[in-house]
Amino acid sequence: MNRSLPAALAATVLSAALIGATPAEAAAIPDFPVPKVFGTTFQSDPGHDFTKHISPRKDGVLRGWITHVARTEVEYKPIKWVKDKYSEGYFVGPAEGDVTAYASPVAANVVFLSAFGCSADLAGMTVDKHGLGAKRCSRKVLLSRAKEFQRPSLITVYRGRIVKVQEIYTP
Repeated sequence: MNRSLPAALAATVLSAALIGATPAEAAAIPDFPVPKVFGTTFQSDPGHDFTKHISPRKDGVLRGWITHVARTEVEYKPIKWVKDKYSEGYFVGPAEGDVTAYASPVAANVVFLSAFGCSADLAGMTVDKHGLGAKRCSRKVLLSRAKEFQRPSLITVYRGRIVKVQEIYTP
């Protein structure tokens, strides 16, 4: 039969990876280091020029929240945990006027792990032992929830796209 089929298939996969196919189609998502879930400082992004147009963060995991959902991409900002005298604490974003923000398209096959289930029912909390979302929900649920609420999350960016969002449970 035709023995060149495997070589042609390999060339097609390699070409897709080089021209920017979605992460799952081109290759597996690397295992990026995860920041402290309740870290008390904003994560830096060395080399990122915030004075130019808003653009994707470098590849990796950002502790942040989605601040705006547009037709082709979402905007997101880093967050940090602030301890409080009267409660355990809360997350805050950069101060008013701070231009630290990013924008990326959300991958069609994004992995969204919700801390509140797909219907956002408080009785159906779905978290792991670290307080991170464990229930996989659709891209549609992610985008509709992000339009309504700024939920603290671990946001994974790979090749300029958001490929994973894992909510952080806060009471």
